Amino acid sequence: MADDLSEREIATLKALLLQRQAELKALDEEAAGWSDTVELDQQSVGRLSRMDAMQQQEMAQAEARRRVHDLARIDIALNRIDEDEYGWCAECGEPIAYKRLEIDPAAALCIGCAS
Repeated sequence: MADDLSEREIATLKALLLQRQAELKALDEEAAGWSDTVELDQQSVGRLSRMDAMQQQEMAQAEARRRVHDLARIDIALNRIDEDEYGWCAECGEPIAYKRLEIDPAAALCIGCAS
């Protein structure tokens, strides 16, 4: 663990990670049907309705990809906590500032390496 991070700070950040993980998993369950195949409904208004439905489907799929990516980052951060590697930059090995981790608890890079 980074010298700059106290046990209490790490516990706070872990709680944030777990909370965000639960939120993303709940959204994933809620959105399960949003990316279903768009069916052609002959009773609907027509081509514009289908195009709108396809656009909504595309946005739902993009959001699902973003959730999968965020969940993977959270899992990696939680593993780093378990392995006492959390709070250190994965690139240069320097400590990651607590303020940065407050903003993004899943951050694996210090601000210098992230730039």
